[in-house]
Amino acid sequence: MMAVRIEELGDRVVATLDRPERRNAIDAETVAELHDLCARLERDPRLLLLTGGADGIFAAGADIAQLRDRDAGDALRGINQSLFTRILKLPLPTVAAVDGPALGGGAELAYACDVRICTDRAFFGQPEVRLGIIAGAGATWRLPRLVGESLAKELLFTGRRMPAEEALATRLVSRVVEPAALLDTAHGILDDMAKASPMALRLTKLAVDAPEGAHPGVELAAQAVLFDSEDKRERMTAFLEKRGG
Repeated sequence: MMAVRIEELGDRVVATLDRPERRNAIDAETVAELHDLCARLERDPRLLLLTGGADGIFAAGADIAQLRDRDAGDALRGINQSLFTRILKLPLPTVAAVDGPALGGGAELAYACDVRICTDRAFFGQPEVRLGIIAGAGATWRLPRLVGESLAKELLFTGRRMPAEEALATRLVSRVVEPAALLDTAHGILDDMAKASPMALRLTKLAVDAPEGAHPGVELAAQAVLFDSEDKRERMTAFLEKRGG
C-alpha cells in the first residue's frame, strides 16, 4: 500500500498523505514517495496541493517508532529536512491544506509549502523537545520567519499546540475554513494561480524566496527575462484588446 496517494489533474498534482492507521505519521516510505513526486515536479513543473485527506488528520508527526531507532548518522543525513527543503524549492507554488493535527514533522511539512490554509479544527505544534530531540526538519529557522522569533521560540521551547484561530492571527495560515470547504478552497487558490503565466509564477517564487542580498538584482533579472517573452506580449495584447485600448 502506498503512503501517499497521487492524483494528476492537468495543471496540478494532489498529494494526499494516506496512513490513517498511523495518523499520517511521516515514515521512510512517505519520504521516499514524496521525493519521487518532487523529482517529477522538477522535470515537469506543476502546481502542488498537499493534504491529509478527509479524516481530520494532516500529519501527527514523524513516525516515532522509526525515530527512536535512528542514530547520529541518521540525524546528520537530514532525512526529513532534505525532503522539506526540496518541496520548498519546487519550481511552481505549493499549497498545504491542513485539517486536524499538524505536529512535529507534519507541521514542518506544512511550513515547507508556499501557502497554508486550514480548517477550524486544525492545530500546529512542535513537541520534539518533550521527546528529547529538536525540531530538526526546518522549524527552528522557518517558523521564526513565518510567525516571528518570540512566538516561534515559545512554541519550540514548550511544545504548545497552536489552534487554527491563532495560526490565522499570526499569519501562519492565510485562511481558516470549515472542514467540508477545505479542498474546494485550496483548489480555488490553485485555480487563481493557474491563470497566471507559468514562467512569471516560477520567477516570482524565485524572487520571494531569494536571500536578502539577492535583491533587487534577482527581480531585475527576472523581469528582463519576462519582458522579452512572447507570453508577456500575448497576455498584455489580450488585456488591451479586451479593454478596447
